[in-house]
Amino acid sequence: MKKLLLTLVTLCLAWTIVPGSNDVQAKKISSKRLNQLVAKMSLEEKIAQMYLVPSSGNPAGMAAEIKHYQLGGVVLFGADFQNQTPKQLKAKLKTWQKVSQTGLFIATDQEGGTVSRLSANPKLTGKKYPAPQELYAKGGLAAVSKNYRQTAKTLRHLGINWNFAPVADVSNDPNSFIYPRTLGQDYQTTATYIKMVVPAIQSQKVIASLKHFPGYGSAADTHTGFASDKRPLSDFQQNDFLPFEAGIKAKVDTVLVAHVVMSAVDDHNPASLSPAVHQLLRQDLHFKGLIVTDDLGMGAIKDFAKEQAVNPDLLAVKAGNDILLSTGYQKGIPAIAAAVRAGEISEGQIDQTVKRIIKLKAKLGILK
Repeated sequence: MKKLLLTLVTLCLAWTIVPGSNDVQAKKISSKRLNQLVAKMSLEEKIAQMYLVPSSGNPAGMAAEIKHYQLGGVVLFGADFQNQTPKQLKAKLKTWQKVSQTGLFIATDQEGGTVSRLSANPKLTGKKYPAPQELYAKGGLAAVSKNYRQTAKTLRHLGINWNFAPVADVSNDPNSFIYPRTLGQDYQTTATYIKMVVPAIQSQKVIASLKHFPGYGSAADTHTGFASDKRPLSDFQQNDFLPFEAGIKAKVDTVLVAHVVMSAVDDHNPASLSPAVHQLLRQDLHFKGLIVTDDLGMGAIKDFAKEQAVNPDLLAVKAGNDILLSTGYQKGIPAIAAAVRAGEISEGQIDQTVKRIIKLKAKLGILK
C-alpha cells in the first residue's frame, strides 16, 4: 500500500488540481504514467480495484473495509439514504473517499419510478423521481433526458459518481419483470432514448451504465432464481442490441451484464459469467469501456454457484468482466490472485482492466 501511495503522490504532478477542490481534474492520462501506476500496484491491490461492493449499511465498518482492501467502489442502497440530511450523506461519502488511495467509485440505482434510491428519503432532495415511462408520456424524450441530466447533477452534488442507468431493455409484455423499468416503447425508440440519455448523465461527471446486456426481454426475475432466454441470436442482433449499440456509439462508460442465460450463445452459464457473451459485447458491438456484472449476490448466481460448486467472482473475471458487483471480496481477492499465479487468468487481463478503471476515475475527476 505504501508503494502505491508514493506512486500516486509522484504522479499527481501530471494532473491539474482546481483551487478549492479535492477533485483531480483530468480527462486523460498518458500511457507512460498509467503503466507506471499499474506497475507499482500489487496483484491483490489491482484485483481489489475491480470490486464494487454493496454497502453494508455500517458507515464506519464500510470505511474500514475500503481502507484495508483499497476497494474500487461502493454501491448505495435505500437504507444508505434514510435518515440522512444532504450534509450528513456528503460527509459520510467524503470520509470514504478520504481512505481510498486512488479515489472511490460511489454508485447507486437511480432509474426513477420503481427503482429510485433517492426516493427512500424524500426529504433528502425534496424531489420526485418518476419512471421514464411516465416522463415520456408527459413530455417525450426531451423530458426524460432533462430529468436524467438534473438527477445526475443531484447525485454528483451528494458525492455519488455512478448511476446504474439507463435501462436499455425492451419488453412488449406489461406483465414481465422488467417492463415497468423500461421506456415502454419499441426497439428503435428505445435506442434513440438511450442515445440522448447517456450524454445527459455523463455530462455531469456521473458514470452511466447500460443495462441489462444482452437484453432481458420477457425473462423471469434473476433476483430470485434462474432465468433463460431461448430466442435465436438473430433476434437479439436485429432487436435487443439496438439500444446497446446506440449507447456504445454515444460513448457510454459502462455496460452491465445480466444473469439471464442467453441460450443461443451459451446454454450453460448466465450471461454475466459467460465468456461467449462478453466476446459478443467486445467484438461484435465494439464496446471498449468497463463491463460490469449485475449483483453477484442475486438468487440466480447463488443457485448457480451452489449447484456448480464454484466461486462466482472468479468465474466473472474469467468471463471478461472488469467490475465485480459483489460482497465476496474477502474470499474473491485471494481466489482470483491464486488463479492468476496458477496461469488460469492472465495478469495482462487484470492490468488492462485496472487501466480502464484508472482512466475512468481520472475522467470523473476523482483520481487522487
